Amino acid sequence: MEPWKNAAMKKKRRPVRLRCSVKNYDWGILGHHSKVARLFALNSGSDIDPAKPYAEFWIGTHESGPSFAESGSDEDPVSLKSWIARDPSVLGQKVLDKWGPDLPFLCKVLSVQKALSIQAHPDKEMARVLHKLHPGVYRDDNHKPEVALALTEFEALCGFISLKELKEMLRTVPEIAELVGVADAEKILLVGERHENGKVNTDLEAMFSRLMLSSKETISKMISKLKRRLNQEKKKRQLTVKEQLVLRLESQYPADVGAIAAFFLNYVKLKRGEALYCGPNEPHAYISGECVECMATSDNVVRAGLTSKQIDVQTLLSMLKYRQGAPEIMQGVSLNTYTTRFIPPFEEFEVDSCNLPHSASVVFPSFIGPSLFLVTAGKGRFDAGLAGDDVVTKDDDIVEEGEVLFVPAHSKISITAISTELHLYRVGANSTFFRDL
Repeated sequence: MEPWKNAAMKKKRRPVRLRCSVKNYDWGILGHHSKVARLFALNSGSDIDPAKPYAEFWIGTHESGPSFAESGSDEDPVSLKSWIARDPSVLGQKVLDKWGPDLPFLCKVLSVQKALSIQAHPDKEMARVLHKLHPGVYRDDNHKPEVALALTEFEALCGFISLKELKEMLRTVPEIAELVGVADAEKILLVGERHENGKVNTDLEAMFSRLMLSSKETISKMISKLKRRLNQEKKKRQLTVKEQLVLRLESQYPADVGAIAAFFLNYVKLKRGEALYCGPNEPHAYISGECVECMATSDNVVRAGLTSKQIDVQTLLSMLKYRQGAPEIMQGVSLNTYTTRFIPPFEEFEVDSCNLPHSASVVFPSFIGPSLFLVTAGKGRFDAGLAGDDVVTKDDDIVEEGEVLFVPAHSKISITAISTELHLYRVGANSTFFRDL
């Protein structure tokens, strides 16, 4: 038996606090207005720069934004990935056997002031190819299905619009009908609903590809014509939600094809507590708001518009799913009075959202795999069922906003709110993975 396995049997491991990474992308929310800024400042003890955008707060082991385990001494923090490697049993045998000595999931908090890129994440097969060909751009070989849980009202684009909406778009957006050609537009307009999943997807792909591959000059002229028409029409009528959105996106990214691409995609507005799931090869873009985002451990993004970063239009078009219809808005499954679980159709992760009023308690049972806990508001007391001599200081069992805990496998956690409200999230391997073993 390996030494770490023997040691693990002798003593139950305690949760470890994490110091996490931040990203200051230009689409983030400025300074104190950003939830990411507040969480990072509280987590790291740093000051908030009021002139700087705070976009993403990363929690996990990915090299693009690693978290660090606190040692509780004067020693320098060690990366969570290295800390796990010292004693992989903290993952539990099932997770270790499936994914090796690393977390299969990654968690972030996003503060979105202006739109992120039109993008998709590759499936596993495409990720392996891209990583091999361009390791400097696609830094791992994993897929990246993800779930965004709204902390505020949250706007997004996700998946292609239905056949009915596509027909309406061709009738009411002459600039797109002109670009794709009268003959191709007529093909769509004449298709019956019963063919929606057949020939239409091929025509949609051809139409969307023609738009995305158009020259910058063509797109610039098209957008100028669109803006002139809409500015005239808004004097006579209320612009549609999608028309207003396209103008807003174009104001953020002038003459960008991504603004026009929004006509082809479903517009989604989440309420706080709702969630949106995006699978591999699904086109999407986050537009505004704040969310907790959970995904498989990957940083692979293929972009094609609404960004100053590198784009790869050909790759994006080749990998997209041209499935049509509105995406599912996830409401989650209630576990108890205070906790809701969001379960995507992938093994790597699930998310629990927990809102506790003052003095209320909740118990997270012993999980077969590890968990990450993030406190987004309030203050509470947690009990990991450890012996009294495992508590290092008097207030070592207190958790509050900005704190992140890594909780080893087979740990039962009880949390009690000691502020007016306590909001927290738990991320772990999907419980269906353990049931299916």
